[in-house]
Amino acid sequence: MSEDFTAEQIEQARKVFSGPCDFMLGVAGLSQLPDDSLPEIAFAGRSNVGKSSLLNALTNRKDLARTSNTPGRTQQLNFFNLSGQLHLVDMPGYGYAKVSKKIRKEWDDLIFSYLRGRVNLRSVFILIDARHGLKDSDQHLMQMLDKAAVNYRVILTKCDKAKNLSSLQEHIETVLKKHPAAFPKTLATSSIKKEGLAELRATMLGLAA
Repeated sequence: MSEDFTAEQIEQARKVFSGPCDFMLGVAGLSQLPDDSLPEIAFAGRSNVGKSSLLNALTNRKDLARTSNTPGRTQQLNFFNLSGQLHLVDMPGYGYAKVSKKIRKEWDDLIFSYLRGRVNLRSVFILIDARHGLKDSDQHLMQMLDKAAVNYRVILTKCDKAKNLSSLQEHIETVLKKHPAAFPKTLATSSIKKEGLAELRATMLGLAA
């Protein structure tokens, strides 16, 4: 991303993300949403994109968000309270193939209703596997976010395993220019090698300010 952070901002973000991060609740319907007193940042991505691993790495934990090889494990909006300053929202994985159309529609309806009506939602981070690039389901979510007028950013995961990373970023950033609600730059991360995490934490804290 294009932001330049000071050492002080990086350190402040590190301290916040090293603090308490507690699971609040899982939401399967809008009536269950927690109060909107804190800013929220939501994480979305295709099943097995590395979303749980990234959330764990950001908060220096091993089991904040459970990882699984089973697509569609996250079937609700899972809310976490970070140091009393920010809500992290783990959204249901998409691009799954092993669920019924009825369940898929229920998930899509929940996601869109949440996106459209949540006034304290600062941004949605769309996670893209750097080995595979943009898929149709990613672009479907981007269109949904444009329609809901919700700011979103693309975060590349598993960048330690990617080939031609710079070319992929250039391609995706060209696509992002065509989407009105999109931030125009991507951020490359690796949960295993801890790459890009300091910048991502500082970005999130800046959005929450």
